[in-house]
Amino acid sequence: MLLIPAIDLKDGQCVRLKQGDMDQSTVFGDDPAAMARNWVSKGARRVHLVDLNGAFAGKPKNESAIRAILKEVGDEVDVQLGGGIRDLDTIERYLDAGLRYVIIGTAAVKNPGFLQDACTAFPGHIIVGLDAKDGKVATDGWSKLTGHEVVDLGKKFEDYGVESIVYTDIGRDGMLSGINIEATVKLAQALTIPVIASGGLSNLEDIRQLCAVEDEGVEGVICGRAIYSGELDFEAAQRLADELNG
Repeated sequence: MLLIPAIDLKDGQCVRLKQGDMDQSTVFGDDPAAMARNWVSKGARRVHLVDLNGAFAGKPKNESAIRAILKEVGDEVDVQLGGGIRDLDTIERYLDAGLRYVIIGTAAVKNPGFLQDACTAFPGHIIVGLDAKDGKVATDGWSKLTGHEVVDLGKKFEDYGVESIVYTDIGRDGMLSGINIEATVKLAQALTIPVIASGGLSNLEDIRQLCAVEDEGVEGVICGRAIYSGELDFEAAQRLADELNG
């Protein structure tokens, strides 16, 4: 079970949002590269980056901070990035800079042809981010709910050749209310590619529940607010996951 610390970037700083609201951000640090180093030193084997400004602008906005993180830890751990990635040139630029995985969210839903092209051009490097509420997929920084069922889109994108899917329950994100295990497992069982859980992780009990369903295809979990607020000790959590699942 991969515990993947999230570094959300807004105006070059590390922040956390509540339910994707840019007006409800808490700043946790102004040196993203040092933050990445901190999590790697505590046992992280992958790091999750979000270009929040980029997600809303539809193009990269925190590239210098991202490059600083890649320079700091990119040789040691896999780094994945989402937010504002809408064209193949951007993907190529980031992969050349040392990024391991690119996460495509809104663009995958709105422009599946682009996702297909990305999977063909960069096999093994494309992850899809599916954000959902009550089983329906949301786009545009969670501001728009679509009529798409999560499982249906997951199957479609699996056929395109995506590496894995990050599944976020947006009703729980940043709320420390626990992972939606049931919905995550339902998606994982419908697919053969791995699913990464996201949204609501709050304590070691969540880690135990996730480890219990790892065999269903849940590969990891993104750790956000809980590891910044101190509710969850990242080092202890990764240690527990390793003890439970080896």
